[in-house]
Amino acid sequence: MTHNNHWQCALELDNSESIVSGSEKQLCDAVRRGADLRVYTEFYFEEHIAPEAGMHDNHDYDGLVREVIDFRQTFLVADRHVSGITTTRQPLNPILGFNGSQPRMSLFMYNMTGHQSCATLPLDTHTTTVMQPGTCEVLQTPPDMPKMSEAHTFDVGTKCPSQNFIYHMEIYRFWVQDTWTEVFAHDEDGAVLSGSWDDLADAQHSGREIKVSISGLCSDLGDGPLAEGFTPLGSAFIHTAKRIYEAQTQPVVRVLPVIPMGYSSGHWDVSWVIVRTDGSTSIRSLDPYTRLFRDWTGRFPCRWFVR
Repeated sequence: MTHNNHWQCALELDNSESIVSGSEKQLCDAVRRGADLRVYTEFYFEEHIAPEAGMHDNHDYDGLVREVIDFRQTFLVADRHVSGITTTRQPLNPILGFNGSQPRMSLFMYNMTGHQSCATLPLDTHTTTVMQPGTCEVLQTPPDMPKMSEAHTFDVGTKCPSQNFIYHMEIYRFWVQDTWTEVFAHDEDGAVLSGSWDDLADAQHSGREIKVSISGLCSDLGDGPLAEGFTPLGSAFIHTAKRIYEAQTQPVVRVLPVIPMGYSSGHWDVSWVIVRTDGSTSIRSLDPYTRLFRDWTGRFPCRWFVR
């Protein structure tokens, strides 16, 4: 794969989730290099958005819909599996507006295998909890949505239900923008593995974009393979006397690493992370069920990318 400023299709799947072009290795290699991820899909409006009779007044919008989702957060699991999560999305029904009147985050996850997941995080103060977390139910394919697989649902009746499923899109294209350069890497104690701290600091001085990967940030959520999570950064600081670079990530969704990745009861949260080049990390995690925050610290290997 050549490096340029254009988006390139690293992997394409058909409606049975079989590989048409590219390869899983090509996608994994790009994400490992810090590449940005977008997923292009095609589906029919009347089959996916408004299959129920009477959901819309006419059929003006029936037909093929082409969607692109920008996944600001990506995971590389066990160094061989890619998934991406939306971290800024509100639920919506295309052309019909927002999906429901309740403001909530719609934390969609797509795997390179076509497996999809969604968890919701309410943003209002009126959501009541009917049940305790821990429920699991398998929903069979809806009769009016034959392209939807059975769905494994968790925590229905709580503040934050989730489900794992496959909607058999007409096509999937995993687009990457492979334009990041790794300039520095260190272990959990801050020992330099490769690159130069000065190159990272120079990128900050120059106003360049910076992205970080953190290995093992989800390991406390349960037994699973090692996952490396990639996220853009927000505020960043250079401590000149100590030669430490410190930055806060954009919000990240922490999920128990499995292949394919998916949500399950008690095995995910939303976190804000402060990473430092000495290996120390401060995390503020939001429990999706109680909406209580927890502050904790850890040490993790990091790789730093600039563009």
